[in-house]
Amino acid sequence: MGIFKLRKNKKYNYTPRYFDNKGEGNPFEIKHKFDDFRKTIGSNSGLKTKINNAFDELKESPNREVNRRILIIVAVLLLIFLFIIDFDLSIFFSKK
Repeated sequence: MGIFKLRKNKKYNYTPRYFDNKGEGNPFEIKHKFDDFRKTIGSNSGLKTKINNAFDELKESPNREVNRRILIIVAVLLLIFLFIIDFDLSIFFSKK
């Protein structure tokens, strides 16, 4: 048993006794709403693969306003964090 290997979740495969599947699929199937539209969900192995898939989705996203909004939120949170830890921003500016 590996120390760093994650355990896979068990699948829940319930079919009712009197269920007649007519090509509609199982109504009791537990599935995430956005599984069909995202590459980052699934059995991607490795952190590098997950990060590369996330950046590919960010680049391919048709809605640029959402991407811009995410970047602004990250920048504001970063500045708040730097303010909390009392980081001196004057090292980036030259003194004449």
